[in-house]
Amino acid sequence: MDILVLGAGAWGTALAISAGTRHAVTLWARDTAQAQAIASARVNAKYLPGFQLPPAVALSAEAVADLPALARRHDLVIVATPMAALREMLAALGACGRPLAWLCKGFEAPWTRSYGLLGHEVRAEVAPALAAGALSGPSFAQEVAAGQPTALVAASESAEVRDALVAAFHSPSVRVYANEDLPGVEVGGAVKNVLAIATGLCDGLALGLNARAALVTRGLAEMTRLGVALGARPETFMGLSGLGDLVLTATGDLSRNRRVGLLLAQGRTLQQAVASLGHVAEGVYSARTVVERARRLGVRMPIAEAVVDLLDGKVAPAEAVALLMARQPASEAG
Repeated sequence: MDILVLGAGAWGTALAISAGTRHAVTLWARDTAQAQAIASARVNAKYLPGFQLPPAVALSAEAVADLPALARRHDLVIVATPMAALREMLAALGACGRPLAWLCKGFEAPWTRSYGLLGHEVRAEVAPALAAGALSGPSFAQEVAAGQPTALVAASESAEVRDALVAAFHSPSVRVYANEDLPGVEVGGAVKNVLAIATGLCDGLALGLNARAALVTRGLAEMTRLGVALGARPETFMGLSGLGDLVLTATGDLSRNRRVGLLLAQGRTLQQAVASLGHVAEGVYSARTVVERARRLGVRMPIAEAVVDLLDGKVAPAEAVALLMARQPASEAG
């Protein structure tokens, strides 16, 4: 199987390493100098240092306009760019005729409307005929590159896409489950990043394990409410892309979004926190869009709203927690 991975960040590189032990993989980088450096060292020193690329992984830095021709030379296309570049990639690849999946998790920033879109909604606008989906689930790039046990979800309404993702990435160290509920898988991947900021804040303020458990559980309820309002199946949020990804991102030391919350609790500014990461923390950029989408649908998301107020500088870390605790009593099912 020939696989094209578009985006040489940590996650794209990790999947290229994992699949490259069994398949031919082309790893594409937008920056020619970066592609040449990775090809020469056989290591992505900038985003995933310490992990050697298998011999079956080749590097490419072709222009975006040339990507359709490059895609047609492969059996499966993986878009491993941040959410901000997904529209450009899908528009370029809409007629490539190959199954495609994206890795980014989040809502697109609103450009011409007052709310942002999930990946499958972007695809519906710019490449409606493209057989596509998402590869998601609880996964840190370093652990996948190291061959540690991981479970992922191949989500798409297209059986061709689901089957291609399973064939490409299912291995002795990576188990891939198929799921037809693409909206549910995407909502889980988007909202868990926002909730991880809240949990990092909780841990940074040393509020205890009780508080962390409460945030994770009530955050899952918020995630599920928004997902169902967007057409997802409620049971999806009890799976890998919902509860699984939330637990990992909210509690794992490798989580960039959790790290933002920790740094804010320590008194860092948002700019300082983001600058210290060296990678994209999607929760920072999608939090406002998550809340705006929820408000338009009449969905209550108090934890996500508190995160937005914190990121906007409207409340201090301790105030954000106090406001959540001061909410009126309510039914757990509400």
